[in-house]
Amino acid sequence: MIATLKLSARNLMRYQRRTWLTAGLITIGVVAMLLFVAAAGSFKNVMVGQITDSMLGHLQVHRKGYMASVDNLPLNLNIGAGMLDRLKTELAAEPAIEAVSVRLKLGAMFSNYAETTSIRLNGVDPAAEDATAPGLRTRISEGDKTGPLLAPGQVLIPELIARGFKVKVGDTVVLLATNRDGSVNGRNFVVRGVLEPITGPGGRDGYIHTDDARELLRMEAAEAMEVALRLKDIDALPQVQAALAARLQALVNKDGKPMLDLHDWKALSPFANIANMIDLMTVFIRAMLVAIVLVSVMNVMLMAVYERIREIGTLAAIGTPPRRILGLYVGEGLLLGLMGAAVGVLVSLAAVAYFNAYPLRFPFGRQVITLQPELSPAEIVTVAVLVVGMAVLASLQPAWRASRMDPVEALRHV
Repeated sequence: MIATLKLSARNLMRYQRRTWLTAGLITIGVVAMLLFVAAAGSFKNVMVGQITDSMLGHLQVHRKGYMASVDNLPLNLNIGAGMLDRLKTELAAEPAIEAVSVRLKLGAMFSNYAETTSIRLNGVDPAAEDATAPGLRTRISEGDKTGPLLAPGQVLIPELIARGFKVKVGDTVVLLATNRDGSVNGRNFVVRGVLEPITGPGGRDGYIHTDDARELLRMEAAEAMEVALRLKDIDALPQVQAALAARLQALVNKDGKPMLDLHDWKALSPFANIANMIDLMTVFIRAMLVAIVLVSVMNVMLMAVYERIREIGTLAAIGTPPRRILGLYVGEGLLLGLMGAAVGVLVSLAAVAYFNAYPLRFPFGRQVITLQPELSPAEIVTVAVLVVGMAVLASLQPAWRASRMDPVEALRHV
């Protein structure tokens, strides 16, 4: 095997220009693939982190039927106090959960004493919300980002309303809400801060203290419309979701039917569709890489067979077995793939290191995205194996043709 590869390497060096050109094309394909995967993965991770850290959390628990009517923020589909206590016990038993935020979500009217509009509100415990959605604090564009996230009597409002109603931090506004029984309640709030918008409907939500939300809704017992969960490791989400779903099946009503639903961030955010498109584009780029390698290597090997027909005939005439001739040409394809993959991986790692030292920043909507691409060992190995495998596969047909040549006909070739 080693002797065959040495002969293959010697044959490649006889046609150095063509060999380096082919290896260069393979290298370009590898670099394009790895850099695209690294950049796309970085963009995806930034957006997922932004959405989960500043708004959704990694998982959410709702009462069955709530998500079907979530746009209306129904007050008759709350998680009751008794069920909420049982849910907290189950969540506390799951070691993969880092933080839990119990939210009261309600629709209200917002007034600056001159104009009125609708607003979606989240009643939260400041410390729990800060731990579950740590990115929420970073969205405060006006107001103090330090200290408690909220205090009773304060409200965080979306930038859309702040700009439209010319409301500033420290101004007093009025929030009015209708409770489950249909009665209206209102009170004054002081604007604690203004929130930058973010992708998805939740980017237009305001936040108040959970005690204020219960007061507006005249809610005596602690209830919840939504329980948001943050995991210690988002990569473990599928396993944790499956384990929690099994736990929640045990929380049943008096008829013995499960009362709660569990949703991950993908089911709650429209960005999940963009993430799927990024994954699909990665598949297409892989296909393009395969095409580059196949065409490049097959072209070189076909030319090598055509130019060395008399040489092949001589090898066959002196008794070289067909499998040895086959091995010579497959070895050339293997070496081309190995050269292209090795150089491509090295160039890609150098480029990734450069972009981490000097991160790419570009506007995305009203935000500035910072990309710091990463390449996992698994991705590098996958691409390298794919390239080498395709190079070998592309050399099989020309190698088979060379090994099956008639020595007499080959020697007559001019």
